[in-house]
Amino acid sequence: MSDRSGQPDPAPPLDLGALFHPEDDLARRNEKLLSITGALIRQVEAMPEDHDHGFAQFQRAAMLEEQVRSRTRDLERALDLLNTSNARLAEASRETEAARQNLAAAIETVQEGFALFDTDERMVMCNSRFSVLLPDIVPKLVPGLGFDDYLNLAASSAHILLPADVSPPDWVEMRRARHKEHHFILDLAVEGDRWLQISEHRTDDGGTVILQTEVTDLIRREREERGRLQDDHAQIMRATLDHLTLGVCIFDARLLLLGWNEKLAEYLALPRTRVRQGMHFDQLLEQVKSQFLFPHGLSPHRISDWVRRVRRKDSLAIELTRKGGQIFKIFAQETPGGGFVMSFDDVSAERGALAALSQANETLEARVAARTLELEDALAQAERANAVRARFVAAASHDLLQPLSAATLYLASLPDETMSAPARKTIDKVQRSLDSVEGLLGALLDISRLESGHAAVTLEPIELGPLFAQLREEFIPLAARKGLQLIVPPVQGAVVISDQVYLRRILQNLISNAIRYTAQGRVHVGLRRRGDEWQAQIRDSGRGSIPPIRP
Repeated sequence: MSDRSGQPDPAPPLDLGALFHPEDDLARRNEKLLSITGALIRQVEAMPEDHDHGFAQFQRAAMLEEQVRSRTRDLERALDLLNTSNARLAEASRETEAARQNLAAAIETVQEGFALFDTDERMVMCNSRFSVLLPDIVPKLVPGLGFDDYLNLAASSAHILLPADVSPPDWVEMRRARHKEHHFILDLAVEGDRWLQISEHRTDDGGTVILQTEVTDLIRREREERGRLQDDHAQIMRATLDHLTLGVCIFDARLLLLGWNEKLAEYLALPRTRVRQGMHFDQLLEQVKSQFLFPHGLSPHRISDWVRRVRRKDSLAIELTRKGGQIFKIFAQETPGGGFVMSFDDVSAERGALAALSQANETLEARVAARTLELEDALAQAERANAVRARFVAAASHDLLQPLSAATLYLASLPDETMSAPARKTIDKVQRSLDSVEGLLGALLDISRLESGHAAVTLEPIELGPLFAQLREEFIPLAARKGLQLIVPPVQGAVVISDQVYLRRILQNLISNAIRYTAQGRVHVGLRRRGDEWQAQIRDSGRGSIPPIRP
């Protein structure tokens, strides 16, 4: 056969599977394939020249058929996947619906009212107990209800009891503000003296769960317990007030008397028939005004103004004098709830003691002033006596130095050539002793100069070796006469900056005192290096000690 173009019809596709018998072995199949291959080669060689176009068409048809088969297989696989996905989706829908039904059944078993809102603030579900105490809004609580619509429904319910100072819009605004919190709990009063506790929680995905629990029995029990506690507290407060030494009265925010003790009636001389619960504060104030004298610049309006303040941040404390001389301290302070407590304290004894103490202080101050004058007079006399002594010492020292100078001149006039060696040695010691006495008298004169402020100090380098050698020669005879051993080790290379006269006299004074107050033993005069300084040390075996000199 041929198509309309005169070309022969394409040969049907060769089915290789039909050429092979299932029972053919491998050799037989290879033989058949070789025969087929040879026949095909001969056919191609025998084809006319224009047969190439038909063969090409045949090849394209074969390729298109293979592509169609491939696309068909892909579509079949996609259809299988779609069917599988639809089956899974249907299964998931069935599971979701089952889970929803199970969740609805579960929340229906919850004893509290339960409602769930999604992240878009839309109600997902609620159980039959939700808002059961507000039956007029229950039919409107359906899935899809907005959270704000739910609040408006609840606020408009005829069964809700809001506080007197809270309107429905105020309550809705409060709930919206609290809704921003992650968790909160509040109580809601419902008609019939019933109460709901509303607990709102935020879920992890941003939804909202509302639980409503009826707490009517619990609140009623709390009321009863609170009433019993108030009775007990009233008894305890009464016993406490009666044991106070103060007169105490307690008023509420309306200035009505809540409690008092017997001491108050005693202080204010109030008959029992006039003190009663509910008495207004103005009646008590009239009693105060009739019995007490207010000091200058203070009036009863001060108390009345404080009592009638809206906010009593500061306490009230005043002192009044009762007709008869008694002094009372009135103290008042605000209590929670807008009331206040006021106390009356008799402080007459304390004020009397303070007055006596003040008088004693004045007397003591007068005595101290008189004693101060006496001491100033004695100090002036001592300063005058000291000046007289200084002048006397200066004059005496000058007069004593004259015979010493004469004795020194006499010793110096003795001829050395006619004097034996022991006599010369004795005269030298006498000369040194006279020099020491002259030095001591000069020290007294210097002391008087120091006290008068006329002493002059000359600082210069001083070698301590010769100075300590002179001190040893000077005080050895004095120590020997008392049977003491004077030890003054040799000093070499020690130089200090000081006044030579005063340094020598200070050391002479210390050594002479050590010898004077040492009964037996020895006196040691040494020099010790302390960093860049030299420290002179005089040690003795006598009684007592000299405290160190602080610069």
